[in-house]
Amino acid sequence: MHDLKQSRLLRWSAFFLFVQSIILTLSPAVRERTWDVDYRFLHWLGFFLWLGLTNLTHRITIKYLPERDPYLLPAAALLSGWGLLTIWRLDQDFGLRQAAWLGISNLLFIFAIIGVKNLNILRRYKYVFLSGGLLITALTLLFGTNPMGFGPRLWLGCCGVYFQPSEPLKLLLVIYLSAYLADRVSFQLFSFPLLVPTVLVTGLALLLLLVQRDLGTASIFVLIFTVQIFLATGKRRVLLSASAFLALALFLGYFFIDIIHVRIVGWINPWTDPSGNSYQIVQSLLAVANGGTFGRGLGIGSPLLVPVAISDFIYAAIAEEAGLAGSLSLLAIIWLILARGLIIALRAPDRFRRYLAAGVATYLGIQSLLIIGGNVRLLPLTGVTLPFVSYGGSSLLTSFAALFLLLTISNVEDGEPAALQEPKPYYILAGILAFGLASAALSTAWWAILRGPDLLLRTDNPRRTIADRYVQRGNLLDRNNEPINITEGRSGSYQRKYLYPDLAPITGYTHPVFGQAGLEASIDKTLRGLQGNPTSLILWEQLLYGTPPPGLDTRLSLDLALQTKADALLGTHTGAIVLMNAETGEILVMASHPTYDPNKLDEEGDTLSQNKASPLLNRATQGLYPIGWMLRPLIEAEFGETPPTDTELRAFYKRLGLFEAPAINMPVTFDDMQASLQSLRISPLQAAVAASALSNKGIMPAPRIATAVNTPEQGWVVLPALGQPVEVIQESAANEAALSFIEAGTPYWSHLERADLAGTRVTWLTAGTLPDWKGAPLTLVVALEENNISLAKRIGEEMMNAAGQTP
Repeated sequence: MHDLKQSRLLRWSAFFLFVQSIILTLSPAVRERTWDVDYRFLHWLGFFLWLGLTNLTHRITIKYLPERDPYLLPAAALLSGWGLLTIWRLDQDFGLRQAAWLGISNLLFIFAIIGVKNLNILRRYKYVFLSGGLLITALTLLFGTNPMGFGPRLWLGCCGVYFQPSEPLKLLLVIYLSAYLADRVSFQLFSFPLLVPTVLVTGLALLLLLVQRDLGTASIFVLIFTVQIFLATGKRRVLLSASAFLALALFLGYFFIDIIHVRIVGWINPWTDPSGNSYQIVQSLLAVANGGTFGRGLGIGSPLLVPVAISDFIYAAIAEEAGLAGSLSLLAIIWLILARGLIIALRAPDRFRRYLAAGVATYLGIQSLLIIGGNVRLLPLTGVTLPFVSYGGSSLLTSFAALFLLLTISNVEDGEPAALQEPKPYYILAGILAFGLASAALSTAWWAILRGPDLLLRTDNPRRTIADRYVQRGNLLDRNNEPINITEGRSGSYQRKYLYPDLAPITGYTHPVFGQAGLEASIDKTLRGLQGNPTSLILWEQLLYGTPPPGLDTRLSLDLALQTKADALLGTHTGAIVLMNAETGEILVMASHPTYDPNKLDEEGDTLSQNKASPLLNRATQGLYPIGWMLRPLIEAEFGETPPTDTELRAFYKRLGLFEAPAINMPVTFDDMQASLQSLRISPLQAAVAASALSNKGIMPAPRIATAVNTPEQGWVVLPALGQPVEVIQESAANEAALSFIEAGTPYWSHLERADLAGTRVTWLTAGTLPDWKGAPLTLVVALEENNISLAKRIGEEMMNAAGQTP
C-alpha cells in the first residue's frame, strides 16, 4: 500500500514538472509572440536527471524502507524538482550546478539508506558530531570566503565548489538536543542537568554564528533550542521566554548592530528607501504583486529583478511566475512535510527518535517560515534558504539528510509507539507551524491580490517597462488622427517615440527609469490595453502571455496645426496657452513652455527635475497664478457695475469651480486655500473653463482632451466627459458682457490683466468668440510669467484669427 501510494504521488510530481519543462521550453515564443525564437532546451537535462534520481530513490526506499511514510519522498522530490527548474530558468549556469548538487544529495541519501541501519549511532556520538560541526564552522573565521566576492564569509571551498558549514550544523544541533534530552529520564525546567549542557553548547554555537554575522542561522538555533526544550518539559513559559529574548535581541540589534537596524527599518517601512537598503524587499513584493492569482507563467515573468532570486528570494520568483495558486500549492507541500514529520514523531518507538523527528520538522518549518515571511514582509529578512527549493549545495544536502532521518524514523513495523504522557506540546507545535504557514499564505494573497494593482503602478516597478517592450503600446493621435506619440519596433524591442516633443509637458512620457508623466500616465490603462479591451481578451492574454493585450490608440482633441502655431508664438517665453471649444469643452490647444524632448530622457532626464525653469511642469493645468481681476468680464456679467462683496465673490468663484480640480483625465492642480480671495491662484485651464461661459450662453462646459479610443470590436468609441456642463450666469448677461469687452477692430471679446502676488507675476489674456459667431464657440487663455501686455495681445490676436479660419 505504501509503495503504490508513493508511486502514484511521484508520477503526479513528474507530470507537473514535465508540463513545467514544456512551458519553459516554449516561453521565449510566448513572450516574443512568434515562433521564430531561440527555444530553451538545456533544462531538460535537469528534468531527466531529476526523473532518473527520483526513480532510483523510489526503488531504494521500497527495498530498504518498506514501512516508510509514503508522502515524504514525493513531497521532497517535487520541491527539489520545482526548485531546480526555477533556478534553471533564472540562471542556466546555476541550474547546472544545482543539478550536480541534486545528484550528489540523492546519491548520499541512497548510500545513507543502504548503509545506516540504526540511528543510535547518532545518539551515541552526539558530542562528536556536534563538536565536529562546530569546529568546521569555526574554520570559516580563518579560511572563510564568499562565492559572491563580498558579504559575510560563511563558506569553505575554492575553485567554484563551496560548502556552508552552518547549514548541517542546524541538523547536528537537533541531533545533539534530541539525544541529550532522550538520555534524561526526568528533569525540571531549571534543573542543572537540563540547562547547563544544552545552554552551554547552544550558546557556543550562537556565539560562533554571531561572530560570523550569520544572524538568520542564529535565529534558527534559538528557535530549535526553544522548541526542543518545550517538547521535553511541556512548559509554555519556555516559548514565552524565547519570544521575549528574540524581541529583546531585535530591540538591542536595532540600536547597536547595523545589519539588524537596516533589516528592521526595511521590514517596518520599506517604502522610505525603495531604491536603497529596502530595494530587495520592495522588488520582492513587486514580484509577488506581478504574479497575481495565476502567475505570469514560467519563463515569462521578471523574477531576476529581485536580487538573489535563486536563493534568498526564490519564493518571490515562484510567486511571480506561478501566482497565488502556485504559492499556496508550495505552502501546502511544505505543510505536508511538516505534518507528516510531527505524526512520525508521535508514532516513534522511542524518545530519541520522537525528539529527533519533531526537531527535524521544526528545523524545516522554522527555516521555511523565515525565508517566506521575509519575502512577503511578514518577518524581517534573515538571508536563509528555502529547504529543497533554494540554490545551494549545503542547503540541499542538509535537506536530504533531514528527509533521510524522517523516512528512517517512520520505517517501523506496526507496534506501540513510545509512551507519551502529554502529547499537547506536539499539538501546540503543529498549531504554531500551521499558523505561520497560514499567515504566509494570507500575506501572499494580500500583496498579490489586494495590494497588487496599486503596487504595480509604482514608478519604480520596472516590470511595466519590460512588458511595454513586448506589447505594443497604443498611440496618441490628434483630432485629425495625426500621430503625436507612437510605438515602433517589434516584440521584445518596442520603443516609444515622441513625434511632437513640444507637447511633452502635456502628453508626457513613459520611461523605464523615470516612470510616467502627463497623459501617458493618466490614460496608461487604455494605452496598455488594460481598459477598453474585452475582459475576456485581457484575461486570456494575461493567462497565455502574462502581459496585457496590445494597447489601444487614443484620439485627443488637440489640433496639431493650431498647437504648432501656439508653440511658435510662445517660443522661449515662460507661460501657457489654452484654446478650447467653449461648447463641448474639447481642448484644441494646450501649450506649456519651457518644454523638453522626451526622446532625450536617457541623456537629460537626471537634470530635468533639477532645472529651475521647471520644464516638466504642465503650466496649463498645474501652474497656479494669482487671479487678480482677470475674470472681470465674468464678474461684470454676474454682478453688473456693482462691486460684489467678498462673500458674494467667493460664492461665485465656487460656482465657477475655482476651488476644485477640473474633471479631466490628466494631472491637474488647484488652490484649495480659501482664506483670502486676494491670495487665490488658479490654473490657465480653470480660467479657460470659467471664461467659456461668456462664449457659450452662460454655460460652463466640462473640459475634455482624450475624446475617443479605437477598440478592437467597435472601432472608434467616443469617451464621455468626466464632468457635466454647468450654467453659471444667465445667457443674456453672458452675451451682454461679451459684447462689452470687444476691442475695436477685433471679431472677438478679450480682456488683458496683470497680477502680482508674493513675487509671482503674470500677464493674463482671456478671449472668446461673440454670441453671433457662426462656427464652434471658442475660448482662449494666455498666461505669461512676465509683464508683457504686447506679447499676450499678439498671441491672442494670432491664435483667435487662426482658430477662426480652422474648419
